[in-house]
Amino acid sequence: MAVSEQDVLRRIDSTKKTRQITTAMQMVSTAKLSQIQKHTSGYQVYAEKVESIVAHLAKSHLIKANSSTGEPKNSDSEDNISADDLLIQRPVKKVGFLVITSDRGLVGSYNSSVLKQTEDFIKSTGHSTEDSVILAVGGTGADFYKGRDMNVAYEYRGVSDVPTFNEVREIVKTVTSMYSNQVFDELYVCYNHFVNRMTNRFHSIKMLPISDALVKSQDKKAEEGKKEIMPEYETEPSEAVLLQDILPQYAESLVYGAILDGKTAEHASSSTAMQTASDNAKDLISSLQLQYNRARQSAITTEITEITGGQAALE
Repeated sequence: MAVSEQDVLRRIDSTKKTRQITTAMQMVSTAKLSQIQKHTSGYQVYAEKVESIVAHLAKSHLIKANSSTGEPKNSDSEDNISADDLLIQRPVKKVGFLVITSDRGLVGSYNSSVLKQTEDFIKSTGHSTEDSVILAVGGTGADFYKGRDMNVAYEYRGVSDVPTFNEVREIVKTVTSMYSNQVFDELYVCYNHFVNRMTNRFHSIKMLPISDALVKSQDKKAEEGKKEIMPEYETEPSEAVLLQDILPQYAESLVYGAILDGKTAEHASSSTAMQTASDNAKDLISSLQLQYNRARQSAITTEITEITGGQAALE
């Protein structure tokens, strides 16, 4: 059955409106990407300095894990994260995975990539869904794991387009509390690392316990040929005061950096997806316009034939 000219015109009009929407969404995502990249570039300097200091402390053996009781120690203030809670080591029975996704769709393969590679990473660690604890930052990940009846112990929705440090501080406090209460015995942060506008790369970083994670990280960097750290420290007023200040900052910077990185990758994926949608709409409009022209030409030809035939009959 041939498609009428009016149907083709309606499809052309509908596709043009869709293209206007996707183009606007692309512009918004590109603006958000530019904004968060400026914020991230400045924050990376701070994060690298904090990691460098904590790595020095780990190599200097000033960071010592508390593996005696596995019970949290009280910090000086309820509003502060206790350094002792970040150092507790115990036999690993349950592993936590802090998975960072988006709250919305229309971001291309961003969410599916994080979720699939996180599942592969969980399997590669030798753990099953029974001994895995999910901490979801982003509604997509939370809904995904809940739909599969996995143990979602914590979820955080509504992360800002350019996240603030205060948002992450609350997340770290909750995660640390769960770790000290033995909800899980290790914690990995899983997210998509922004490489460029077209490419994201999955990252999984061990966050807790801190001393173990840092030593392994520095050993890996040494294997890659990076400069070996020369640990020489004199602490004032004491090691305990130093660790209480620097370790919570390191934990917060690690999670904040991952969320910033993930959000940057999300905006880049959204911009690319909307650009692809706009290009596809443009191609579809061209195809429909050609179809309309052919239908119109056929209708005109038919009309001319009918007029010519009618005139011949009159003669």
